[in-house]
Amino acid sequence: MAQPVSDEDPEPSEPFPAGPLYVPVRPGPLGCAARLFRTPLGDRTAVGFTSERALTATLGAGQPWVRLAAPALRDMTAPLGAVTVTVDPQLSAPAPRPRTRHLRTAGTLRGAGVAALVMALSYWIG
Repeated sequence: MAQPVSDEDPEPSEPFPAGPLYVPVRPGPLGCAARLFRTPLGDRTAVGFTSERALTATLGAGQPWVRLAAPALRDMTAPLGAVTVTVDPQLSAPAPRPRTRHLRTAGTLRGAGVAALVMALSYWIG
């Protein structure tokens, strides 16, 4: 007996977006390797973005990337302990600023200020 035709899709929604993701990579001795990140709970995760614009907004214009399908990314990173793929992460720590001569000078002044404070306290206590 034939099943009635339904307007609803009986298949569950795919867990990944359709099409390849923009995956951040880092250069290595044998080519590029997918960058792994940490979730807020500290677990390793692979990351992919649905657009180059989203990747650039989160990781900066200088971040190299490749296009990979989400299942391929998961298969590649699972042996490294990253069993999840995070798509389009919204929150991330800002990239570290490059150290400049001005910042080093400020660090030296802070160090001198701390030394002066310690000396003043030793005279006061002493």
